[in-house]
Amino acid sequence: MSEHAPGDLACLDYAATTPLRPEALAAMEPVWRENFGNPSGTHEIARRAKTIIEEAREQVAADLGCEPREVVFTGGGSEADNLALKGAAWAAREQGRGEVIVVSAFEHHAVLDAAERLSRGGFEVRHAPVSAGGVVDLDAPVDLLDDRTSVVSVMLVNNEVGTIQPFDEVATLVRERAPRAVLHTDAVQAPQWCDVAGATAGADLVAVSAHKFGGPKGTGALVVRGSTRLVPLVDGGGQEMGRRSGTHNVAGIAGLAAALRATAEGREQEATRIGSLRDRLAKGITEAIPDACFNGDRAFQTAGICHVGFPGVEAETLLLMLDRDGVCAAAGSSCQSGSTEPSHVLLAMGVPRAEALSSIRLTLGWPSTDADVDRALEVISAAVERLRARPTR
Repeated sequence: MSEHAPGDLACLDYAATTPLRPEALAAMEPVWRENFGNPSGTHEIARRAKTIIEEAREQVAADLGCEPREVVFTGGGSEADNLALKGAAWAAREQGRGEVIVVSAFEHHAVLDAAERLSRGGFEVRHAPVSAGGVVDLDAPVDLLDDRTSVVSVMLVNNEVGTIQPFDEVATLVRERAPRAVLHTDAVQAPQWCDVAGATAGADLVAVSAHKFGGPKGTGALVVRGSTRLVPLVDGGGQEMGRRSGTHNVAGIAGLAAALRATAEGREQEATRIGSLRDRLAKGITEAIPDACFNGDRAFQTAGICHVGFPGVEAETLLLMLDRDGVCAAAGSSCQSGSTEPSHVLLAMGVPRAEALSSIRLTLGWPSTDADVDRALEVISAAVERLRARPTR
């Protein structure tokens, strides 16, 4: 496999991760250079680190629409999701509020696998179906929700097909049908496209991850609203008001806050720019490969995702060819890279197995340019043509 210089690569996998924003780097450098203290201490060096964390907490709270005391810093989105589901379920069990968990069928595996782990501990897990367009079925939860429901989780933006879920309507249903339930949303893919504060106002728990919007990897946050109780996953020094023990990643937290602020400030303009790039990418694919099929209802999709299938072409083979020619893309979630199984998201949407195995995810982000789209269109069309010209076995 050939190697390319970074400048020769066209990245169309920004849903997996993004480069560090300059604002995040600027916020992190002073921590690495000077403010190395453990914020749990009491002396001056420790207090400096503590101040950085609390200023970041205030900024994150403002951007996520909550109080500073409701922000819990974590080691990323997966940890935030696990803390939300497991912590809320265990707390509900202790309080006798029921042991039924409802999740949408195409959640990220951080949610689905956490729910599966809870099912092995005696909880009942119910899966809400989704439409062919990639939107949670609002009629189905009426039968799934009842007074035994303790936790409900519906993601804000699907990480594979990019569809924005009708979260306000979901919240209304949950409050009507399962008033004792805690409502969680995985908003990891949302900050660059949505006003998370407004969109998740009805949620008790909201998870985000810094590296999806230009912050550092290994840093995330969970909004824990009001009196929502969680049993912690990690016991120890009692940091984060007893909800997440462990020495803080001070630089990472500073970078998260700075990246989130920069994302919010430029969101509207960037979404318009990136949406135009995505539309040009989709149009170019359609012109070059007329039978290409796009997954996800465009009316509900974010600006940065183009999920497309090429009938008769194996996605994993196509991705290897794209990589060889300097185009980085993915099939399904980056967490499932290399899997020979079709995307659970596409299967939940009713996409036939063969079509799911021929689909790839092309995602744009804040660094994307017209040159990236040009390169992708040239390479994708040529690769599909070569693969289709191969003799069948």
